[in-house]
Amino acid sequence: MLNAKIVVVEDEKSIRTFMGNALTYSVDREVKTFESGIAAWNYMKEYTDFHIVISDVDMPGMSGLELLKKIKELFPDRIFIIMSGNPLNEDSALELGADGFLAKPFKLKDLFEIVKLFLNDNN
Repeated sequence: MLNAKIVVVEDEKSIRTFMGNALTYSVDREVKTFESGIAAWNYMKEYTDFHIVISDVDMPGMSGLELLKKIKELFPDRIFIIMSGNPLNEDSALELGADGFLAKPFKLKDLFEIVKLFLNDNN
């Protein structure tokens, strides 16, 4: 998908900044980062030009799983990748419609591979 915008939702600032920078410079797409599910949801309701969401599960206010459910209800065609250090979250995420799961801690190449997989599917 040309100019597919990627949304990263991660409450830990160092991880969020690192992922945002890494994706911006490696997959040549605009990346928006948010520190909470609520902030990301408010943005995505108004600006619908995003194509991939990568979200942590455990965040204050609105969990990644709650955000996943809302996004898939409103935008079922959007790609949603859940990140979590708890492998038990993978089944819950997939049941809610997640397109991929990234187990924390992950290697940078794992992040690139999963994103490029979905970018290639949409080109």
